[in-house]
Amino acid sequence: MGQSKTSKAKPDTADAIRAGDRVALARAITLVESAKPEDQLAAQALIETLLPYTGKSIRVGISGVPGAGKSTLIDQLGLNLVAQSHKVAVLAVDPTSSRSGGSILGDKTRMGRLATEPSAFIRPSPAGDSLGGVTKTTRETINLAEAAGYDVVLVETVGVGQSEIAVANMVDIFVVVALPGAGDELQGIKRGLLELADIIAVNKCDGDNIERALRAAVEYKTGLHILAAGNPGWSPSVLTVSAKENTGLDELWSKIKQRHAELATSGDLAKRRAQQAVQWMREIFDQRLLAAFKGSRQAARHWHEMEEKVRAGALSPGAAAEQLSRLTTGDPNKS
Repeated sequence: MGQSKTSKAKPDTADAIRAGDRVALARAITLVESAKPEDQLAAQALIETLLPYTGKSIRVGISGVPGAGKSTLIDQLGLNLVAQSHKVAVLAVDPTSSRSGGSILGDKTRMGRLATEPSAFIRPSPAGDSLGGVTKTTRETINLAEAAGYDVVLVETVGVGQSEIAVANMVDIFVVVALPGAGDELQGIKRGLLELADIIAVNKCDGDNIERALRAAVEYKTGLHILAAGNPGWSPSVLTVSAKENTGLDELWSKIKQRHAELATSGDLAKRRAQQAVQWMREIFDQRLLAAFKGSRQAARHWHEMEEKVRAGALSPGAAAEQLSRLTTGDPNKS
């Protein structure tokens, strides 16, 4: 019944997105971000319709510690790519305040020059309560952008928590933006973040920082050589760039294209994307299962009861989860 409405609107919306209608694309992304059941049905139907027209972009994740200059780098790199006749979509996952629920949707300000380009599309997405600060619908948004003809999709993470792992599981190439002065930086940056990297770009290699940036690059190469000892198939590139002065970014893009071509030629790109699709299915199933469970009045009541018991210290989290899981098997009273 809800699907009859969906089937009426779907072809027009899909055609508009494929024609490059930015307003239609923005509305479609808002649709996939909606928590309303009817919107989720419509969004899924739209994604299914557009699926044959997706997958043709280079998907690049960009992360790094706060202050590394990710947004400045994306702004300049995007401008360079637009000048080379690429269509660039930037999906920037914003931190959402855990207290107020507000979102700092400032990406169009931080990427002010790129935002004015007709061949660029910037979409800030509030992370909400999704794991690691990565919006649950980022994968769908990537597909929508690809269907709209964007051949480069850049996904910026907030650079904290588990967001890097989540983004690495939805892109082809993962770039870590690092700061010069690697002595402390190499100690402080998370090993797990380095292990995800295909490319490390030491930013701010300009002015008085040039020597420090070059030294940092050498230290990263040394550190990565040690990390890669147990993984002969992993050999991330390290280079220096200055987003401010637009130096080194052409080399960065060349490295991204080179790595992407290597993955495509070896068949690893197809395998990676296939595995990502399966992971995506699992995540959606987990989300739907939890939503369906909490949508039941009885289950919602038990959920709140268990939360209160755990909060009061009357029950361990594991025992509470076990009791809740029995509701899904139809045996809530089993001891």
